[in-house]
Amino acid sequence: MTKTKQMTCRDIIARRKELWAEGRDIERDNQFVAASIEYIVDPNNAAVRKEIQRYPEYLIEISFVIVDKDKRTVPFFLNEVQISFLDDINKAKDDYHVGLRSHLKFLVLKGRQQGFTSFITAYQLANAIIGKNFSGFTLADSGDNTNTIFEDKAKYIYNQLPDPLQPSIKYNNRREFHFDKLNSRWRVNTAGNKEVGRSKTINFFHGSEAAFWDSIDSIMTGLGEALTKDSIQILETTANGLNEFKDLWDGAEKGTNNWDPKFYQWWLTPEYVLKFEDKEREQQFKRDVAAGETEFMQKLKRLLEIDGLRWEQLYWYYGKYKDLREKLDQEYPCSAEESFLASGRPRFDVNVLMEYLKHCVPGTMGRIERYGDKVVFVKDESGNLEVWKRPQPNKQYFIGVDVAKGKADGDYSCAPVYDADKNLVAMWHGHIDPDALGSPVLINLGDWYNEALIAIEENNHGLTTINAVKQTYSNLYKRTSYDKITDQEKQEIGWWTSNRTKPLIIDNLARLIREKILGCKSERMIKECIKYVVGEDGDTNAASGNDDTVMASAIILLVMDPFITELADVFGNKALKPDSDNSFVYHADGSAQHISEIEDEARRPGKGDDDDASWFRRMGW
Repeated sequence: MTKTKQMTCRDIIARRKELWAEGRDIERDNQFVAASIEYIVDPNNAAVRKEIQRYPEYLIEISFVIVDKDKRTVPFFLNEVQISFLDDINKAKDDYHVGLRSHLKFLVLKGRQQGFTSFITAYQLANAIIGKNFSGFTLADSGDNTNTIFEDKAKYIYNQLPDPLQPSIKYNNRREFHFDKLNSRWRVNTAGNKEVGRSKTINFFHGSEAAFWDSIDSIMTGLGEALTKDSIQILETTANGLNEFKDLWDGAEKGTNNWDPKFYQWWLTPEYVLKFEDKEREQQFKRDVAAGETEFMQKLKRLLEIDGLRWEQLYWYYGKYKDLREKLDQEYPCSAEESFLASGRPRFDVNVLMEYLKHCVPGTMGRIERYGDKVVFVKDESGNLEVWKRPQPNKQYFIGVDVAKGKADGDYSCAPVYDADKNLVAMWHGHIDPDALGSPVLINLGDWYNEALIAIEENNHGLTTINAVKQTYSNLYKRTSYDKITDQEKQEIGWWTSNRTKPLIIDNLARLIREKILGCKSERMIKECIKYVVGEDGDTNAASGNDDTVMASAIILLVMDPFITELADVFGNKALKPDSDNSFVYHADGSAQHISEIEDEARRPGKGDDDDASWFRRMGW
C-alpha cells in the first residue's frame, strides 16, 4: 500500500489559490477551507500544525476571509506589500532569537489602503487562536476606526471560521477576544482612552494611524512595563505633517532610537493599475509623459524610466492626481520625505529648508565662564552653548532670547547669536531659571560676542530675565511704546510678541529662508522651522515639540537691521583701547589681536590645550 504524501501549509495555500482562480466561488472556497481544517486538526498531521505554530500567517491564507474594496467576501491572500512586511518581521524574529538584535519595533509609513491594518489584525488573531498565553493589543486613532477594526476586520474574520478553529471563548463583545482555555486574548482600544495600557502583559502591540495620536511618547510611556521584552511593536500610519511621528522616523533612519523604519511605495499594491479607455488615449498619454511639459508629467517620466513603473500604473496615478492634486503625495507617496512634506501646512518653504538640512553640521559644545574681567569659552560636551564661529574682531553680533519657565518646564530657553550678515554663529539652548538665564548666561554671552545687542522677548518670564540683565549690561534692545495716561512715548527694554507683531517677525523669517539669506547650520533650528505650521485659526506654531529657536531667531533677525553699522568707521580702523573690549589682547606695538586668533595659534601641534580657559591659565590670568 502506497503511503499518501503529507501536505504542507504551502501546498494547501497553493491549492486554495488555484480553486479560487478557477471560479472565484466563495461557497466552494468555504468547503475547501472546512476540509483543510479537518486535515490540519487530524492527530496524524502534527507536522502541519507545527508549521502554523512557527508561521501563524499560514493560517491566514489557509482559512481566513476578508471583504475586499468591492464589498465582496474573498479569501485572505496576502498581497505584495503585506508579504514584504511579513518577511521583515520574520527575519527580525529570527535575528532576535539568535541575539543579533535586541528589539522588534517597527515604524511603518504607507499610502492609503495598502492593507497593513487588515494584515496586522489578522496576524494577531491567528496568534491568539493557535498559541497559549498570547496577548495582543491594537490602539486606533479614533473611536470610529476602533469599531471598524474590531467589527469589520477581526470579528468578521472570526465569525467565518470553521468551528474547529474557534477556541472556547469567554467573551467577544467588549472590543476584545478572550480565549479562556488558551489564556490568549486580543483587544482594540482608542488612543487617549483612560483604559489604555491596563494589562499585565502585551507581547504584540499595534498602533494604527499613530501620526494622528495626540502624543505617541505619552502613550508608549504609559504602556511601560506591560510590553514584554520580546514584544512585537508596530506603529503604522500615513503621514500627518512634520510632527512627533516624523521625529521618531528621523531618529530611526539615523539609528538614534530602537525603531526600524519601513516605507512602502504606493505602486507595491498590485491593484493600483488602470487600463486605458482606448488606443488613442494610451498614445496621447504616452506622448504627454515623454514631452514632460508639466512638473507632474516630468515626475511620471522619472517613475517610468528610473523606478520602472508600468504604463497602467502611471495612468492610475495620473487619475489619482486629477482627483487629489496637492494631497496626492500625502495619500500615495513615492518616498518617505515626500509624504511628510506634502502633509500639514508648513509656514516656511520646506523644500528650501530641506536643502539647508543637507548642510547642517554640529557646532562645538561648551559653556561660557568669566575669569576676572575676561570672558572665555570652555569646551564641554554637556554644555548648553553650541558654537559654529567664534567672535571676530570688529564684528557686530546680535542675540535673540526666548525665555521658558525654568528647569521644571518642558520648554527650553534659547539664545541664538547672529552676525550682521544673518549667519547663525552660536546658540545657547537649555533648561534654566529665567533670572539665571539673564545673569550670568546672557551677560557673559553678550560680552564674549563683542557686547552684542540682546533682544529679549518680554512676554511671560522674559521680564525676570530682563531685570537680571539690565543692571550690568547696557546694549539691550528697546522698543518704543505709547503711554496713554501720560500721552507720551517711552522706551521699554525687550521685544513684545502680540497678535500684531508675531506675523511681522515670522513673515520676515519666511522671507530670509525663501530667499536663502539666512545662514544656518543648526539641525535643531532647521527641524523646528520645518515643523512650524499654520493652524486652522491662521496662527503659527510648532506642529509638535518646541519652537524656541524659531521665535528667538525671528525676533532678532527683524530688529537687528537698524543697529548694523560699519565698525571700521566707528573705531576709525584703529586698535581698540584695552578697556573697551575684553575680547582683544594688545601688543607693545599698539596692534590688537583677538582672542580667537590667539586660540587658533595655541591649537597648532605642540601648543598644548585647545580651549580658552587653558590659554588664560598659561597666561597667568
